[in-house]
Amino acid sequence: MKRIFTLLLSIMVLLAGCNTNAMTSDNEAAEAKQMEDLTKQDIPAEFFPIDLNVVSIGDSLTQGVGDTTESGGYIPYLEKLLEEHRSINYTSFINYGVKGNRSNQLLERLNMDKVKNAVTESDLVIITIGGNDIMKVVRSNFTKLNVAAFEKEQDVFEDNLNTILHTIREYNPNSTVLLVGLYNPFLEWFSSIKELSLIMRQWNIASQQVLGEYENMYFVNVDDIFEASEENLLFTDHFHPNDRGYELMAGRIYQVLDQIGIKSVIENKEN
Repeated sequence: MKRIFTLLLSIMVLLAGCNTNAMTSDNEAAEAKQMEDLTKQDIPAEFFPIDLNVVSIGDSLTQGVGDTTESGGYIPYLEKLLEEHRSINYTSFINYGVKGNRSNQLLERLNMDKVKNAVTESDLVIITIGGNDIMKVVRSNFTKLNVAAFEKEQDVFEDNLNTILHTIREYNPNSTVLLVGLYNPFLEWFSSIKELSLIMRQWNIASQQVLGEYENMYFVNVDDIFEASEENLLFTDHFHPNDRGYELMAGRIYQVLDQIGIKSVIENKEN
């Protein structure tokens, strides 16, 4: 009889242990399910601020000619705006702007290892190019400016721009790319030639059409900033932006980034 009682007691203890293990297992499963549901939710980007690697390439507007502080034109203004965003912890800028560069020269510099590596590691690429392509036409046809000469050079520029964008995308499939449009720097010098403003608009439209062939590439219009402003936004050379001009350019670049969503830049970084 005692042996039977002992056996029954042992069975009861075993069953109780199994029941406790089952309850523990159920609790762990429930907790795991809660964690899974949490990770499936959209966590705000600002919850985990990230660092952004920005590469600026192009001509004198990227180099910052006209910036009296010699700190990179629009870059310090844009850097400040970006780092004030809750989703961004720190921005690192690399400036590969070269005064006088035309689109064919930028294309050549993209083949340099240091530029290629920077673009490959970038989250955001900002381009200024085209102003010197137009200046080439002006200088070559100074005494006989005509629309046909600009149209011919525009075709060359479009081909070069397409190759530039294609090269960037080959180097980095996920980076966000911004192309800063052209403004008319000849208002002071050739204010009587109204066609120049029209030519700038045509080049900007052509640039947007080329950008439209690629994903995650955007156009930044700045023409209206300079043309409609009542304050002087040009440097003493009456060609490049002054400090205030660069500040407004940076604001427009940031505005475009804000419109497409800083979050999308971050998501592209994570892909």
